[in-house]
Amino acid sequence: MVAMTTETADINAPEEADLKAIAQVVADVERTQRAKDPDGFLALFHPDSLWTTGHGKVLIGFDAIAEFTRAVLPTATFDGEVTYEVTHTQFLRPDVAAVKVRQVYHSPEGDTEGAPLYVMTKQDDGRWLLQACQNTEVRGE
Repeated sequence: MVAMTTETADINAPEEADLKAIAQVVADVERTQRAKDPDGFLALFHPDSLWTTGHGKVLIGFDAIAEFTRAVLPTATFDGEVTYEVTHTQFLRPDVAAVKVRQVYHSPEGDTEGAPLYVMTKQDDGRWLLQACQNTEVRGE
C-alpha cells in the first residue's frame, strides 16, 4: 500500500484545473462556431496544428487551417444551433490530452451528430490549445 503524501496530492491537484481549462476550450469552439468568428476560433489552435474536417479535408499547419476557416466559417449557413460537450478526457501526458467531444447540430429537420477527437497541448503559459483534431460525422446504422 502506498501512502498518499502532500507531494502526490500536489501532482494531482492541477488535473481539475486542467479539466476545466480543456472544457473551456471546447466551449469556446462552440461559441466561435455559433458566432461565425474565424479569429476567435483560430486563437484556439497551436501554431503547429492539423485539422481534419468532418468531410475528410486534411489541413496541415495553422496557415492551412486559417485559410479554410476564414473562407468557410463566416459564410456557413445552418438552420439551427450546434452544441459541443466533452464526453471523455484522457491525459496522454500531463501536458497532452485526448478529448472526445459530442457535437450535435439541432435543426428543425432533426439532430445530426459529430464525434470530434481533439488532441490538446498545454502551453508554457498554462493555456490549452488544439493541436491535432479529427471531426467525424456520426451516421445512423
